[in-house]
Amino acid sequence: MYSDADIQSLIERINSPDDAISGAAWQSAGPYGAAVVKPLAALMGDGNFELARKGKRALYLVVRHAGRPGAGEECQAVERELILVLGSGPSRVRREVVWMLSEIGSAGAVKPMAALLADQELREDARCALTRLPSPGAVTALKAAFATAPEDFKYALAESLRQRGETVAGYPSRKLVPTKQTSVTPRQ
Repeated sequence: MYSDADIQSLIERINSPDDAISGAAWQSAGPYGAAVVKPLAALMGDGNFELARKGKRALYLVVRHAGRPGAGEECQAVERELILVLGSGPSRVRREVVWMLSEIGSAGAVKPMAALLADQELREDARCALTRLPSPGAVTALKAAFATAPEDFKYALAESLRQRGETVAGYPSRKLVPTKQTSVTPRQ
């Protein structure tokens, strides 16, 4: 268990202008667990691109460390913190968090992820992340979104539902629709 002072030290080292210090810091973030999720998410929202990227990389390491076999409680704690971050903040942070949840999320992550299906800016990422989530609730959420989605988004939702084994009529895969008019002349 890391103390508040340990977490503060990690964030300060990630903020260091010395790449040797900041690089070593963000690369060591994995074991810090749930307690470091919010501070790293705050770094991800920073206006300094490099600092935001270091925060994102560090948080992905936390997620992947928590998702390792046998780390059930740690994984649940990180998931809870990610769900809290998903509820507010800049879109670029929430976009990454929904993908992080697609790696470790349980059935409890479905509803907060599905809420983003109504967000014009984040709906495509939420759809793809829910498609990856192994929870049966993800299919239910995709079906519910399909029922109320704008027409232009229904094709994407239909594709996700097909990937999850569902049959969707009336919305063929856009990959299979020709973009150019073609004609075939029979051989003589």
